[in-house]
Amino acid sequence: MGSDHHHLNLRLNSYNSKSIFQYRPTTRKQQLKHSSSSSSSSIVNVNINAGLFGHSVFEASKLKVLLLGVDEDKHPGNIPRTYTFTHSDLTSNLTLSISQTPNNSQVQGWYNKLQRDEVIAEWKKVKGKMSLHVHCHVSGGVDGHFLLNLCAPLRYFIFRKELPLVLKAFAHGDGNLLNKYPELKEAMVWVYFHSDIPDFNKVQCWGRLHQDDDPDLRRRGQVPYPCQEACACCFPPIHG
Repeated sequence: MGSDHHHLNLRLNSYNSKSIFQYRPTTRKQQLKHSSSSSSSSIVNVNINAGLFGHSVFEASKLKVLLLGVDEDKHPGNIPRTYTFTHSDLTSNLTLSISQTPNNSQVQGWYNKLQRDEVIAEWKKVKGKMSLHVHCHVSGGVDGHFLLNLCAPLRYFIFRKELPLVLKAFAHGDGNLLNKYPELKEAMVWVYFHSDIPDFNKVQCWGRLHQDDDPDLRRRGQVPYPCQEACACCFPPIHG
């Protein structure tokens, strides 16, 4: 497993803002509210053996890559770079959009809005170090619905199970960029699970992007936060 640090709430900003996401810690009051209501909730706490579904295997032939207004030669420490990843349950095909902001058209339609199984990631430079920040919507939020809450334990499990495949899709689909800037392969990956249920609202360190070992071996780290004042060592900037 990746190392759990603390619970986070995520709120999507307008995509015109300097950074795609803002983070807000879950308050003690929210945790107590959920704890007191959980006994009367109809949500069933699902405990699933990790071996039930087997291991996902990445097949490059099933990955479709869309370059949308980005240049493979531009370092993501200077130009915003975002990944939008989706898959088809019918064909098992994978789609990865590489753009400056999330590809909204990729997650439109009633089926995608019902599933909410997209994975969105953005490159960030924090205090001079590059890192990849990956976001998974477990439940809750503005676009959430009650079915997501009912399935939150299962959704959290599936996201964690499929993440190694997703990270391989990122590395393969943006391989030209990583080959030009090999230091990006050493970047740390931070995964944010977003939920209105505290048990599934957390951030985890998933090691380095090129890492192919068991997640249990990935080291702990400290969540990187950008400078709170205008600087040249963080990108995208939070001011300006």
